[in-house]
Amino acid sequence: MPREYKYRGHSLDQLQGMSFEAFLQLLPSRQRRTLNRGISDEKKKLIEETRLAKEGKIKGQIKTHARDMVILPYMVGLTLHVHSGREFAALEIKPEMVGHYIGEYVITNKKVVHGTPGIGASRSSLYVPLK
Repeated sequence: MPREYKYRGHSLDQLQGMSFEAFLQLLPSRQRRTLNRGISDEKKKLIEETRLAKEGKIKGQIKTHARDMVILPYMVGLTLHVHSGREFAALEIKPEMVGHYIGEYVITNKKVVHGTPGIGASRSSLYVPLK
């Protein structure tokens, strides 16, 4: 039997049913402070789009640059396309992500892959025969 997800002792259904102010009291201080200080226009647009998508009124992708938005309980189950600095990466919101920032789940850098050194790249490469 799969284990039911709980956030600070509350199930997902309880989180989705509680008021915004009550949910804020469950968040850690940094996330609570972020949401208490006000929501920018970009975040308001994201919140409105996610609400409409949950109701089924929006078809297609929800794209955003708001990496500093806290994941709220009603966003669970949606797929957001978050900008990683170069492209929009798909992010499926799961219950375990509630209370974290969106940007934590979309990496902004790639692993550096170096090629083989060419001729003249180091002192030892001077003595490598060409054929």
